[in-house]
Amino acid sequence: MRRPFALLAATLLTAALAVPASAADTDDGNEGFTINDPRITESSGLAASRLHPGVYWTHNDSDDGPYLYAVDSRTGDTVARLTLTGIGTPRDVEAISVGPGNRLFVGDIGDNLGGTWPYVWIYELPEPEKLQDATVQATQYVVKYSDGPRDAEAMVVHPKTGRVYIVDKHEDGGHLYEGPAKLSPSGDNVFRPVAPVDLWTTDAALSPDGRDLAVRGYFGGIHYAWNGGKLERKGRLSVPLQGQGESVTFSADGTRLLFGSEGEQSGVVSRPAPGADEDGPGGGSGRRADGDGGASGDDGSGDSVKVGGAVAVALVVAAFFGLSRRRRKG
Repeated sequence: MRRPFALLAATLLTAALAVPASAADTDDGNEGFTINDPRITESSGLAASRLHPGVYWTHNDSDDGPYLYAVDSRTGDTVARLTLTGIGTPRDVEAISVGPGNRLFVGDIGDNLGGTWPYVWIYELPEPEKLQDATVQATQYVVKYSDGPRDAEAMVVHPKTGRVYIVDKHEDGGHLYEGPAKLSPSGDNVFRPVAPVDLWTTDAALSPDGRDLAVRGYFGGIHYAWNGGKLERKGRLSVPLQGQGESVTFSADGTRLLFGSEGEQSGVVSRPAPGADEDGPGGGSGRRADGDGGASGDDGSGDSVKVGGAVAVALVVAAFFGLSRRRRKG
């Protein structure tokens, strides 16, 4: 995927500073974990299984094939790999979400060419009742946008209605796009903008009750009240500063937000979900995720990285820019 120069510079440092998450002291894995599978090097989407508690579905970004991985958060190990059939060759898979009836939706919605592909795809398949390597027949949907092609990395499925939504990716903020009430495997499924999103979005997640939307970017996040798709901004999220923060999901019980990143042995970091505090039902340490009780600001670093680390990032970025300018002048 395309990355701005400043982001690449920051990534060099934040990858070393971010503290890997661990589920060693918990039984449900909701406190975070590390993805151990060496095949998963670009985890770009994350979704909590409703059918298998403690299991999270993920996938690689690109150049991997039609695969989904079920990761047991208690150990960080892969317990199943699904091979999707009935679809074309995936291009840029960026998101995964669980819909009603334990249906998995996979968003092949990225566009590394900056919004030049005339259409993208969504795949739908049943979540298997038994966790084991398997080949699963999926349904492929063609997706277009009413206002033209665009890059996107975030897709959510409403847990009650099953309607699919996409948030496009733009440095100056994007929009929430609403799909048809029911996707059709024949013809085009046109998504239309329904609400602005004030973030350079890399992923999003709806709470299990459908009331809250969490949107994340590389350096921050926003909590919205869903409000029937007419988003109401409630506050900032405490987002960990990760090497390449690409994913977010609510835990199956809705008490935690889990943030993932690309890279080998990547850590999944847990934070209280909007409205949950240190002593709430989610348990564990961490600040409030709704911005009312100590969200750390637009960089969203929370308590995973010290303030000095954020300053160091800024210094590294500045140094890279300075070096770049000198080279251009020379």
